Amino acid sequence: MSTTPLLHAQGVRKHFGKLEVLKGIDLTVERGAVCCLLGPSGSGKSTFLRCVNHLEKVDGGTLTVDGEFVGHRQTGNRLRELREREVARRRREIGMVFQRFNLFPHMTAEENVMEAPVHVQGIARTAAREQARVLLERVGLGDKARAYPAQLSGGQQQRVAIARALAMKPKLMLFDEPTSALDPELVGDVLDVMRQLAADGMTMVVVTHEIGFAREVGDTAVFMDEGVVVEAGDPRRVLSDPEQERTRAFLSKVL
Repeated sequence: MSTTPLLHAQGVRKHFGKLEVLKGIDLTVERGAVCCLLGPSGSGKSTFLRCVNHLEKVDGGTLTVDGEFVGHRQTGNRLRELREREVARRRREIGMVFQRFNLFPHMTAEENVMEAPVHVQGIARTAAREQARVLLERVGLGDKARAYPAQLSGGQQQRVAIARALAMKPKLMLFDEPTSALDPELVGDVLDVMRQLAADGMTMVVVTHEIGFAREVGDTAVFMDEGVVVEAGDPRRVLSDPEQERTRAFLSKVL
């Protein structure tokens, strides 16, 4: 197994017009590790995730996933932009779960999970259906394979969305506040699935306000504010005894 980090960001910058949202992010996530990104709204956490998946192009710095540049290929000492087809191929290796579930409403849970393996990877429908049922069992929804999204709770829909992302067999899973749109009583089931993924060795970057999850499951907690990494380290230390005043001020409002 490679010893290089699965995700490495160096000096990543991103701006929208005159607004600089990311101001030089340095971040490393080892294989099998869970990195939790914390911070106030507007701090750049979600934008950083979208850059990792090349849903947004970086304006400076570099990002690599499993040793390959995100959105670029190195030729000599220069980085060249990849064609969209190649970007899409590499994106298959990165699963992403959003705040909103974005399931196809006219498809059952099973069909939602099957869709990408069949139409993107060319897997036979029979094999894709079998895989979908295994994944739905994995997220605790084996009995909901034939249910449509409208027949599922928000927490169940989010678990289908996780199964859908896993169907592409990603190297890296990105979660963008996956519980923020859920009723409080539905949060636990989704976090339980994520805990199990972590226990199974999935490399994960999680934007979250669930401080308990970050403390319990995270290998690294990263506090961001105004487009920079303010503090990073062991979650138990960062969350219990932060070094930076800005981190302390934030945690005093959310704990």
